[in-house]
Amino acid sequence: MAGENDVSKLLQGMSPKLNKGSYVFTTVAATSENIDSNDTICQFKEEEGITVVMKKERADALGLSYDYVAAWITLSVHSSLHAIGLTAAFSSALSKNGISCNVIAGYYHDHIFVPENESEAAMKVLRKMSDN
Repeated sequence: MAGENDVSKLLQGMSPKLNKGSYVFTTVAATSENIDSNDTICQFKEEEGITVVMKKERADALGLSYDYVAAWITLSVHSSLHAIGLTAAFSSALSKNGISCNVIAGYYHDHIFVPENESEAAMKVLRKMSDN
């Protein structure tokens, strides 16, 4: 099933959802370092190591270091991986409000990680965009 490409429809249908919990980005040399794939939100292989996004509690239990604690917001609209402008629109709006974001595009949805202490402000910005 193909996702939506029209940026105006994507913005109207964003329906941001704040997922429960605190999330961190950490890095490991290999995913075999006592990390069960069921514990991760996602992994990305980089030249320097493997970036792993997971719940803060699990990272703490595994003794993994991190310096960024985030809230995870899912845009409920099924966006196409070919869609143009959605990421630019919401990242620009968040930026104008002094909120940094880290974006991960899944097959069905876009996922935004914002500093945990700015989650409510980010949700207000995203809801306002969706309402306009």
